[in-house]
Amino acid sequence: MRIHWPYEHNRTVLDGINIVAGLALVLSPWFLGYTAETNAAWNAWLTGGAIVLIAVGALVAFYEAEEWANLVLGFWTILAPWALGFSGLGPAMNVHVIVGAVVAIVAAGGLWFTKHRPWSSA
Repeated sequence: MRIHWPYEHNRTVLDGINIVAGLALVLSPWFLGYTAETNAAWNAWLTGGAIVLIAVGALVAFYEAEEWANLVLGFWTILAPWALGFSGLGPAMNVHVIVGAVVAIVAAGGLWFTKHRPWSSA
């Protein structure tokens, strides 16, 4: 028996994952103790906040550009520890790489679902 999920449900789940990932990045400087590391903390706050805002916007009214924006932010988040010079700071680097990978994968999945709709009956 095959389950057919409506595409809208898939998109909502993916946007929810990006909201949680973005919030994790925003809160990570406090929870992981790197608020004094300016580059790492500010990147987490700004990038995480942007990820959350874009994902919330996608819940309200979906546009493919939102997925592309989160894909770019995901890749940036992965590269930021080296680009901004905090790759030696383990907790900050790890959370950036993990959240960046999650956001990039989810955004790529959202883009794929936009074109393919594998679980819908349409």
